[in-house]
Amino acid sequence: MPAHSIIYALDDRPPLGRALVLALQHMLTMFGATVAVPLLLGPSMGMSQVQIGVLISSVMLCSGLATFIQTTFGSRLPIVQGVSFSFLAAFFAIIAAGQEQGWDGATMMQYIAGSIIVGALIEIVVGFSGLVGRLRRALSPVVVGPVIMLIGLALFKHGAPKAGTCWSIGGLTILLVIVFSLLLARRWRFFRIFPILSAVLIVCTLCGVLSVTGVLSPEHPAHMNLGAVKAGPWVRANPADVVLPWGAPKFALGFIIAALAGYLASVVESFGDYHACSYMAGAGDPTPRQISRGIGCEGIGCLLTGLLGGFSSTSYSENIGLVGLTRVASRYVVQLAAGMLILLGIFGKFGAFAATIPGPVVGGLYCALFGLIAAVGIQQLAKADLSSDRNLFIAGFSLFMGLSVPAYFDGSVAAMYPPGAEPLLDSLPGVLADAIKAIGETGMAVAAVIGVVLDNVIPGTPAERGLKVPSLLVPEAADAGEGGPERQV
Repeated sequence: MPAHSIIYALDDRPPLGRALVLALQHMLTMFGATVAVPLLLGPSMGMSQVQIGVLISSVMLCSGLATFIQTTFGSRLPIVQGVSFSFLAAFFAIIAAGQEQGWDGATMMQYIAGSIIVGALIEIVVGFSGLVGRLRRALSPVVVGPVIMLIGLALFKHGAPKAGTCWSIGGLTILLVIVFSLLLARRWRFFRIFPILSAVLIVCTLCGVLSVTGVLSPEHPAHMNLGAVKAGPWVRANPADVVLPWGAPKFALGFIIAALAGYLASVVESFGDYHACSYMAGAGDPTPRQISRGIGCEGIGCLLTGLLGGFSSTSYSENIGLVGLTRVASRYVVQLAAGMLILLGIFGKFGAFAATIPGPVVGGLYCALFGLIAAVGIQQLAKADLSSDRNLFIAGFSLFMGLSVPAYFDGSVAAMYPPGAEPLLDSLPGVLADAIKAIGETGMAVAAVIGVVLDNVIPGTPAERGLKVPSLLVPEAADAGEGGPERQV
């Protein structure tokens, strides 16, 4: 995104009142996806409502701390950190093993914490060693473009299916986002800055009124259960509910390997997110040093989640879409959002209130935002020579396989095997099979692996691959200029 179109750039500090509302918009955008993971995993672990409440509060606290670390010491881009979906396969594997062993939810979380902590330490080393940043020379726009596209496209299951639980509410949310951000924003600055928040407040107010008056029954997807706010605690005053709330971490090699596959997918996804966010912020491509700091600080954030009872965190694509939509790229705003998330983790009432946002509203927001991420991937790919058959094949093949391979691993093709056939993973050792499955279920990781191999094996000139920018070819020069007027981050 051209720098002149940015309303608030990276180093800008909007007035406090406006900045707080902008930060609230970021918090509301990521809240649904962040809460969705504990609401999905908690019941699978047999947790009570009280335990699930602690889990949600822990996730909020961890996301806030990880976001503050990332924006202040890591990539220093306006990236919100939240629960990563890349680890769901690994966590479900731990839960399945726990169910076979008769473990309770707290014990399962102890093993989840152990796998998170070990993986986080490895991610810290990989990040701060500079390895990821230097690998940037092997990751051309031919690779990065499809990966960014898949970040948006792979989230399709969280868009229309969630909005479609009540299309009148989900569709109204989509319509208002389009009207506010693309039509009214041309005339009024307010709608240029607050299109998402305006849409959420209007639709949630409507849902609240319809819920209180009885038009929407408690079973309706758009019903707002305000009674949950009254039942929620004000403050998590007991330190045992904050630090190691499930007990001391436990470690198992198979669980750790499965989690490492999730970390690999998360790193690849974050690599693409850094490029997308930096471009939307008008800062050009991120430098190798930024990327390395970002991955290292993501490791620190994950380490904290293991100690504070949450799940692994990563950069949130939906909030990067919000940066592009609102053209507000101030890291100060995202740091305030981090503070709000920390408050949500400490004050239970705030979390209970934010949890009342109906699912169709969240789904409508996803429909409006995720496509923008895919469009940024197209812009990245356009930096390469798209008249080259080499580039078209690599990009097209990696994009298609990033969508198709996860479908192979999700079990939907099991019925297609003839009697006596041996599926791929059945012939591999259990630990290796789990690791391959964890990678194969994540489209970004599949596209990255295929793209990196083909792009660096099949001959192509730097100009053909889209590596004409000096910073991509000589990372040392990029690092040296990181504090310059065009790259100050």
